[in-house]
Amino acid sequence: MKADGACIGAGPRARASSRRRGALASVCVLLLSASALMGCVSPVGVLEPVRTASPQATSLDILVATTRERSDDAGVVFSGDRGEAAFATVDVSIPPDSRRQIGEVQWPRSVPPDPASEFATLRIDQSLTSKEVEDWLRRHDGRDRRVLLFIHGFNTRFEEALFGFAQIFHDSGAEAAPVLFSWPSRGSVFNYVYDRESATFSRDALESLLHRLAASPNVKEIVVLAHSMGAWLAMESLRQMAIREGRVPAKIQNVILASPDIDVDVFRAQLEAFGEKRPEMTVFVSGQDRALRLSRGIGGDVERLGAADPAQKPWIAEKGVEVIDLSGAGGGDQLRHSKFAQNPDVVRFLGAELINGATRDPRAGTGERIGGVPMGVAQGVGDAAGLFLSAPVAILDPQFRRAYSTRAQQFWQGAEEAVERGPGPR
Repeated sequence: MKADGACIGAGPRARASSRRRGALASVCVLLLSASALMGCVSPVGVLEPVRTASPQATSLDILVATTRERSDDAGVVFSGDRGEAAFATVDVSIPPDSRRQIGEVQWPRSVPPDPASEFATLRIDQSLTSKEVEDWLRRHDGRDRRVLLFIHGFNTRFEEALFGFAQIFHDSGAEAAPVLFSWPSRGSVFNYVYDRESATFSRDALESLLHRLAASPNVKEIVVLAHSMGAWLAMESLRQMAIREGRVPAKIQNVILASPDIDVDVFRAQLEAFGEKRPEMTVFVSGQDRALRLSRGIGGDVERLGAADPAQKPWIAEKGVEVIDLSGAGGGDQLRHSKFAQNPDVVRFLGAELINGATRDPRAGTGERIGGVPMGVAQGVGDAAGLFLSAPVAILDPQFRRAYSTRAQQFWQGAEEAVERGPGPR
């Protein structure tokens, strides 16, 4: 044994103990770093409705389903404690586009917020009856009767979930009825276990909400967008539905998991429980995700789905799950955990292709669309930029891999022919 405690020729128990100590040290460092990075971004109590709206601001009427306890503070509305399932509606005011950057929430710097330059609320109704919920769905059925259901992640206060969803919905250009499911997160990196248990506590309530939406005559299609630990909650509720009824309701057509905080082995088991008739599924991953590094340390050093290397987990794409690797994409918070919502190109793609159901070229995978790369044959050296435009965002779906491989071969063949021809006139 070395003096510094490193094991030489140690047995499995010693090596395992060393790994646990290393993981624990990493968790401590990440907790302290995350606490510093994710400190309060706004004063508490920002949700009390403002008296005067800005005429240039955009108003978004959001239906909220929650298992949070109601707060007596009008500026907090719902706390991080657990409560009975309830419905509410909130009108969120989003500053004019000229006063904000796509992918960012303009947090109030003081109370009350200034709706001309900051996110604010205009109206809150905390007590909706079942009939009022259906009336809301009828008023917001739109052309396609599509609902976008968002489930937030770990370390998220209610106002962060609400304004974060409003930002995603607005910036993505989503054409749907906005529904937020908010579960009891304490909004602190030091309450990871509490948040995890709160997500478990909320599974039945989310399943009930999905049933309500699927049964509504005012809803034709449901898109589920779940972030971080909320992705685990979404998958668990959908898994329950599949086991109870033999399949997930047909109206739930698309499930998008962004930076999912799910053990990769658990995800594989969840997919198996769905059977063959399951929704289309897209997963956003990133090897730069520091929050999921923390989760991995807490979770026994088991890889999280949202931080998995797709090349090392080919079974994910082989099971028909479309994987979008954002490791090379810019943007996102300091923990690199929200690129899907904060990178302008990615959030626009999220709305145009995954939420709004844009018509897709059946010959092209997602990579062809997100990078703006046209289908066709590369003609020479000048096409290099077009060929590699989508490189920062790697797409793992079988159609794109085949198309990309073919175009790469065509590009290099064209390059060799151009060199052989030389610089002379054409």
